[in-house]
Amino acid sequence: MKIGAFFRGVKKEGKMVRWPKGKDMLKYSSVVLAMMVFFGLYFYVLDLLFTFVKGIIK
Repeated sequence: MKIGAFFRGVKKEGKMVRWPKGKDMLKYSSVVLAMMVFFGLYFYVLDLLFTFVKGIIK
C-alpha cells in the first residue's frame, strides 16, 4: 500500500513541474557552452603557464 501511495505522489509532483520553454533551453544551453569554453581555455592557459615556469626552474 505504501509503495502505491509513493508512486501516486511522484506522479502528482511530476505534473506540477514547470518545464522550460524551447527559447529558454536554448538560452541556458548557450550560456553553459560558453562557460565550458571559457573555463576550458582558462585552465589550458594556466597549464601552459605552469609548464613554462616548471621548464625555467629545471
